[in-house]
Amino acid sequence: MRRSSTDETPYRRSPSLDSKPGSPPLRYSGEYEYHSSPFIFGIRTTPGSQKAKASYTTAQGRKYVVFYLDLSFIFLLELRRCRMAEGCLRALRYGMVFFNLLFWLGGCGILGVGVWLSITQGNFATLSSSLPSLSAANLLIAAGSIIMVIGCLGCVGAVKENRPLLLSFFILLLLILLLEILFMILFFAYQDQIDLYAQRDLKKGLQLFGTEGNIGLTNAWSIVQTDFRCCGVTNHTDWFHVYNATRVPDSCCLEYSDNCGLENPGTWWTAPCYERVKAWLQDNLVALWIFALCTALTQILGLVFSMTLFCHAVKVDTFYA
Repeated sequence: MRRSSTDETPYRRSPSLDSKPGSPPLRYSGEYEYHSSPFIFGIRTTPGSQKAKASYTTAQGRKYVVFYLDLSFIFLLELRRCRMAEGCLRALRYGMVFFNLLFWLGGCGILGVGVWLSITQGNFATLSSSLPSLSAANLLIAAGSIIMVIGCLGCVGAVKENRPLLLSFFILLLLILLLEILFMILFFAYQDQIDLYAQRDLKKGLQLFGTEGNIGLTNAWSIVQTDFRCCGVTNHTDWFHVYNATRVPDSCCLEYSDNCGLENPGTWWTAPCYERVKAWLQDNLVALWIFALCTALTQILGLVFSMTLFCHAVKVDTFYA
């Protein structure tokens, strides 16, 4: 018996990508034709699905274009940010090279002055008898050598972006900064004890005045007493214990002349040299504090710059590893 065309068939087609949700499933008709499909087994159907597919493709294409533009915008922003960061790092590296080069040249100059004073046995020498090596020449040589080493490490490390050199520069500069802070704290904490020890040690140094092999100490005392218009450590009578007589060096005289220290005490300077030097330091305290703050600020900036370059070098090595 012939099956009616309105009867349902057990063969059903699965919904295609072009079909909308909720649409009835396509049925098999007796004329071997599937509706809503452009080509099935070589038999052409209605073109309605072509328009739906075109609209779907156009919408998807728009989505892809917007997504691509978003990615391009983000990429440009990141590229600009990377270029800005690279420019900052380049400026930081050049600045660190320039300042460390200046430090190195300054260290060379200080070292040269110290060597010159040490060779010529200049007037600047120690006033202390317990620390004879603590002279101006030796201090300049030590300071110049340290500055040269630190400046060289920072300059070469910044140019090459060498991690060991940058880390060595950071550690040395940090140690020097910590030692400076420690010495300053100890100085203010034990200022009275330091004053007493310094006066006692300077009085011992008077015993070496004019003796053989102590020309540096002799010249240093003569310059201090002449420039500061003072005599002795705490009083002009400090020299009486040195000469075992009522006598002072000729540098204590108001008007210098040979053997003027044997004349009337009214022609001598009577102000203590220790108090005069302290008063001079008090008068120039603002300049000393400005110098100390500039030195500390320079060291802190050196620490920050060196650690920034070190971290950048670590990131670069990790990225290319």
